[in-house]
Amino acid sequence: MLQKIIEFSVRNKLIVGLCTLLLIGVGIYQVTRLPIDALPDITSNQVQVITVSPSLAASEVEQLITFPIEQVNANIPGLTEMRSISRFGLSVITLVFNDDVDVYWARQQVSERLTQVRDQIPDHAGSPGLAPVTTGLGEIYQY
Repeated sequence: MLQKIIEFSVRNKLIVGLCTLLLIGVGIYQVTRLPIDALPDITSNQVQVITVSPSLAASEVEQLITFPIEQVNANIPGLTEMRSISRFGLSVITLVFNDDVDVYWARQQVSERLTQVRDQIPDHAGSPGLAPVTTGLGEIYQY
């Protein structure tokens, strides 16, 4: 089998040469159309909810702010992970969605649920809001 391929290649040098040039040309064309980023976005779709409440301790932030927001957002379609940090006067909840979920649709879903949960959060505890649209790559830059 290999012997026949070699014999065909030796007998038909012009065809083999043209096929080789065609492959090189297609390769060069594809390289020019290849999208290249210095820092490609390899992170998942994320929405962050931030609530600032300077007068509350970490345990109060978790009970009064973080927990109700987590509960109301737990059943959003496409949600894969929910992380939260409750510190003195600050609640940060990160909702991670599937890659096929549009980030603006996800933000809309979270925003609708935040309007529902605002009644459960005391007035002195601050008002939850959405962080700007960013990628998780910003977390890498911090460190």
